[in-house]
Amino acid sequence: MTHPYYEVDVPIRSTESPGLHGLHVFTGRADSRSAAVQAAHEVYDAARAAQEAGLEIPHGRPDGWGACGYRPGWELDWPAATADRWRSPYSWLNSTPYEL
Repeated sequence: MTHPYYEVDVPIRSTESPGLHGLHVFTGRADSRSAAVQAAHEVYDAARAAQEAGLEIPHGRPDGWGACGYRPGWELDWPAATADRWRSPYSWLNSTPYEL
């Protein structure tokens, strides 16, 4: 059985520019919310370790989790991370037309 895709949202803040903050989003397959957060944390740690060692960041585990990069100077608040089943990235759109 294939596990569903999850989205893990992790609050971030800049350690170099106080007041800058945001959200880092990870996606991949998992069998639960806690497993999704664990997988996201694992790929983040692997990306950080590779970057710090001067190695290429590992991409695309078989379960879909991966990191495309690592940005020093940002701290992730893992205890505040949330996870839920992934929805379309366009789910914020509504049916009301608008001009770009």
